[in-house]
Amino acid sequence: MVRQLKHHEKKLLRKVNFITYKSDGNHREHAIRARYYLQGSLDYQKYSQICGKLRSLAHKLSTLDPDDAYRRKIESQMLEKLWAMGILKQSREQGAGLSVVEREVTVSAFCRRRLGVLMTRNGMVEDVKTAVSLIEQGHVRVGTEVVNDPAFLVTRSMEDFVTWVDSSKIKRTIMKYRDNLDDFDLMA
Repeated sequence: MVRQLKHHEKKLLRKVNFITYKSDGNHREHAIRARYYLQGSLDYQKYSQICGKLRSLAHKLSTLDPDDAYRRKIESQMLEKLWAMGILKQSREQGAGLSVVEREVTVSAFCRRRLGVLMTRNGMVEDVKTAVSLIEQGHVRVGTEVVNDPAFLVTRSMEDFVTWVDSSKIKRTIMKYRDNLDDFDLMA
């Protein structure tokens, strides 16, 4: 029989994390995968590679002359595309530059644009895990397309078109709760 731990021993054990160690080098990956409910490490690796390539491109562009027409064209295209995707918080017109790419283009920025995270942020579901299971079951559509992939990245322009599928029981329950359910909908 094992003895009961004393108060100070329990308190010390709460502070120690036996799952990840700093020497492993992947404690950041584990935290992001748990927070955004990434199901495979392949998603994290792909996002990390994209971030690295974008930062490398930004660094190479910053070595060019600031008055160079090619640099201004590529810089504005890159910043506008990243803003339209929702990765950057401010657009080129709002004063974003290449230094913003270094700071704000992270794996977390890409994960925040995933469909499940967006559904949680919009208040459609309680947590990301529930959102992922509902997406995989086919209850969610973006625009007119039913999406079954929880890794679907939603752009700023598509953000307003995330809804429930018309034949979904979840939509029916929400409409019934709000007293918006039509008798015609009950027949379907």
